[in-house]
Amino acid sequence: MAHTPVCRICRREGLKLFLKGDRCFTDKCSVERRAYAPGQHGQTSKKLSNYGSQLREKQKVKRLYGVRERQFRKTFSEADRKKGVTGETLLLLLEMRLDNIVYRFGFGRSRAEARRFVRQGHVLVNGVCVDIPSYQVSMGDKIEIKEKSRKVPSIVESVEGAERRGLSGWLKLDKENFLGEVTALPSRAQLTLPIEEQLIVELYSK
Repeated sequence: MAHTPVCRICRREGLKLFLKGDRCFTDKCSVERRAYAPGQHGQTSKKLSNYGSQLREKQKVKRLYGVRERQFRKTFSEADRKKGVTGETLLLLLEMRLDNIVYRFGFGRSRAEARRFVRQGHVLVNGVCVDIPSYQVSMGDKIEIKEKSRKVPSIVESVEGAERRGLSGWLKLDKENFLGEVTALPSRAQLTLPIEEQLIVELYSK
């Protein structure tokens, strides 16, 4: 079977970006089966320059969160203006996007699916419909699926598999009522994917 483009992206980055939803948790995952980059020279190791490493890290994080270049740069600029460590603030801003939070609660099997659900108006924030995927969620916010959307097959299937995918410790989920609450802001230690955000800071600081 030919690999789909998103599977090739994960192989290119050398780790699971969970772009295919539930498939990523099975032995069908392309990264598990072929842990090397796609293409003719995929199994040949190649040492990257400092710039290449920085660019690769930016691409990895962009693809992980499903953010386009212009929006990513805008998010970085916002992180750079805030107090604190720029790289960690960047990851926090990306993590607190509404589409990512919907995914984290298990209301979508992938970030792309969660983003689609938000755009289609299935998601409420504190009782109000928000259809902007980049909307910044705050601590204490309650995220839920609209009552009339709770019978949408893909949403039902996603919620049923939420426990298998795991729930972050800073989130609280009422699975029966399709309701989640952000109980805290995540610490850097809770964002466990191997991301070297300092490389991104160095890239944009040139």
